[in-house]
Amino acid sequence: MEIDSNRLLLELEKKRREINRSIINPAIPELSLEALNPMLTMVAQARKNYLCCLTEMAKDCQGEAPDSQQIETLRAFRETYDELVSAANALETAIQRDYLDVRVTRRESSAS
Repeated sequence: MEIDSNRLLLELEKKRREINRSIINPAIPELSLEALNPMLTMVAQARKNYLCCLTEMAKDCQGEAPDSQQIETLRAFRETYDELVSAANALETAIQRDYLDVRVTRRESSAS
């Protein structure tokens, strides 16, 4: 029984990869480190904005609780950051599972 389950799971993974690749790969151009740089920079900027908001809030509040507007501003930065991190993680998963074509140039491969 376990062999049948393992075989089914292997076939399921193969089918999932085929379907995801056939749908996702044509929609996204071949990726390279150079192509990913703007996305990585965007996530880093969102992280910076979120953390800077927190540190500014702490400085402004001087140990007191922030007001509702300050919390709303912080929440907006967090939601942006969280959403971008989730998207970047989904892209990383798609690359790991071979749903997307990637290109490694000589310069990129020598840095690894």
